Amino acid sequence: MASGSSTTNLPKAHIGNIAIKSKPSSKKTASLWKNQEEYPLDAFELDHRLANDSISIMRTGLCDLRLSKDCRWPWLIMVPRRADITEIFELTPLDQVMLTFETEMVASALKTVTGATKINVAAIGNIVRQLHVHVIARFEGDANWPGPVWGYGKPEAYDDAKRDQLIKTLREALTS
Repeated sequence: MASGSSTTNLPKAHIGNIAIKSKPSSKKTASLWKNQEEYPLDAFELDHRLANDSISIMRTGLCDLRLSKDCRWPWLIMVPRRADITEIFELTPLDQVMLTFETEMVASALKTVTGATKINVAAIGNIVRQLHVHVIARFEGDANWPGPVWGYGKPEAYDDAKRDQLIKTLREALTS
């Protein structure tokens, strides 16, 4: 800029150059764009079935990252720490982006740590309605390969040392 020039004629910086000319009037639209006050973090409660079937290994920006107690598959469960949410589309747009980012981060770390043939990612929620995302390492020849893991056989508990080592390795992969 030349000496004495003004910045008043320069365009303003915008993130998302979209002007909103009117407020949404639809109740449905209003319910989708929930703000933080509508589901404060301290109102979040973990569903008792998720609490019983998994153990928390760390918290990410949005989620409680949990390890399934069933050792037949390295199986992580991501639970967004938001109250009364059952569907991904009920999250705010920012939380949807965070969930996508964290899912990629967790899936990539799980594949690296386990050397899995395939990583399965699913958010089903037909039985446990609280929004949660399964991230499961699958291997050719594992229990029920290539079929789904749900409803197959009986869960098998981890040996404490193997569980603790897996958790340590996952934490290292996720924080490096």
